[in-house]
Amino acid sequence: MNRRSMKTKSIWAGILLAGGLSWHGCAAPQAPQDLLVPTEAQMKIRSLQTRTFDLRDRNAAIRGVIASLQDLGFIIERAYEDLGLVTAARFAEPNYYDVVTVTVTVRQETADKMSVRANAIYNNKPIEDPKVYQNFFAALQRALFLSQESKPSS
Repeated sequence: MNRRSMKTKSIWAGILLAGGLSWHGCAAPQAPQDLLVPTEAQMKIRSLQTRTFDLRDRNAAIRGVIASLQDLGFIIERAYEDLGLVTAARFAEPNYYDVVTVTVTVRQETADKMSVRANAIYNNKPIEDPKVYQNFFAALQRALFLSQESKPSS
């Protein structure tokens, strides 16, 4: 082995040794203690995203969610009946290259009530405008009303 390659290897060994020592000497960064604690803003947006409906049948609620999303121009991507989860997307106007995605969860709150939560995202950013959620829940209320009207009375 020639002197030049030995010197180069010695330099690299020193750099690696110094880097290794400095890495072991530093403490790993700690995650903040309150990382998963809901903030006031998160609780406010959650209240905008959630409504309770007088329904016993979760499947009827999911069908209402799907119908209302379709009425609003969304394409249903996934619907997991067992989980009470519906995911949909659509291109946003006026720029049809922008995308709005919505995830809706339906869960039984009590024997006579269903809780519906919608989470909307515009180009990978959460939507916090209350009007967006009001529009969705108004459409859902109409869809649920129409599905109740179309049932034969027993």
